[in-house]
Amino acid sequence: MDRFDAMRLFTRIVELGSFTQAAAALELPRATATHAIKELEARLQVRLLERTTRQVRTTVDGQAYYERCRHLLLELEDAESSLAQLAVNPRGRLRIDIHGAAANDIVLPRIGDFHARYPNIVLAVGSGDRLVELVREGVDCVVRAGEPKDSSLVTRRLALLPQVTCASPAYLAARGTPLTPADLLSQQHLAVNFFSSSRPDHFPYLFEVNGRVEQVVLPDWISVNNADSYKTCAEQGCGIIQVPRYHIERQLRAGTLVEILAGTPCPPMVYSVLYPQHRLLSPRVRVFVDWVTALYAERFGALK
Repeated sequence: MDRFDAMRLFTRIVELGSFTQAAAALELPRATATHAIKELEARLQVRLLERTTRQVRTTVDGQAYYERCRHLLLELEDAESSLAQLAVNPRGRLRIDIHGAAANDIVLPRIGDFHARYPNIVLAVGSGDRLVELVREGVDCVVRAGEPKDSSLVTRRLALLPQVTCASPAYLAARGTPLTPADLLSQQHLAVNFFSSSRPDHFPYLFEVNGRVEQVVLPDWISVNNADSYKTCAEQGCGIIQVPRYHIERQLRAGTLVEILAGTPCPPMVYSVLYPQHRLLSPRVRVFVDWVTALYAERFGALK
C-alpha cells in the first residue's frame, strides 16, 4: 500500500473509530488494514493508535499525524478536482457557513437548484452569528453581512441591500415618532440592540446625513443575537430596529412594523461571500460562489 493510501486508511480509522468499518468503507480486507497500519507505525517509528477490544483512539502523536494527513488529503483531492473533467462536474464535500437570515430567506429556499445542477457535491451548511475561523475549522466559504475585516480572505461582493429603520405602531404611539436622527436621542427612544460573538458591543444605527454617515447608539432593555428574534422584539414594541428591507417586507405590508426616518436613509447592507486563498482553485468552491452570486443578483439586482 502506497503512502497516500495508507494515510487515507489511517484517517478513516480515526474518523470511524474502527478498523473493520474503515476497511469496509475502503473495500479492503480487515487483515490488510491492520497490516498497513503496522507498517505505517513502523516506518514513522511512533505508535499512532491505541487499540482495545471496544474502541480505537489516537495517541498524542497519532492525533497530530491525523491533522496533517487530513490537510494533505484535502489538498490532494482539490488538485485532482482541478482536472478538466471534474471541473465540469465537481464532486466532494463542501462546508459553507451562512448567517441565519441569509440562509433561511435567500440561500436555502433555492438550494435544491444547486443540488440539481451539481448532484455530486455534498453540502454541510452551518448557520449562526459567530465568527467562523475558516482555515482552522475546515470551512470552505461563508456568506456574511457587513464590511469584511479579514484581509487574508478572498472577498466577492454579492449585493448592497437597502435598509430600513422601523418600530411597531404601539411603540410609536407610546414614545412618539422621530422625524430626524437627533430626535432618537432627544426623545429618549429605545432600541432592540443586536450583538454577535465577534462584536460584544452593540451595533450602532447608521444614517446618511448631508453626504456623510452618522452613527447613533441607543439604550435598550433587551438585546439579541438572532435576526428573527430582532424582528419579533420590534413587533412586540420593545424598541426601534434597523434591518435590510427584504427581511421585514411582510411586516411592513401588514402594518405590524412601520418605517420611520424615511427621509434620512440608512446606508445599504453589504453582503459578501468569502473564502481562503488556498480554496481559490477548488471547483466545488468556485461553482458555489458563482451560483450564490447569481442568486443574489436575481433577487436584488446585479452590482454595478
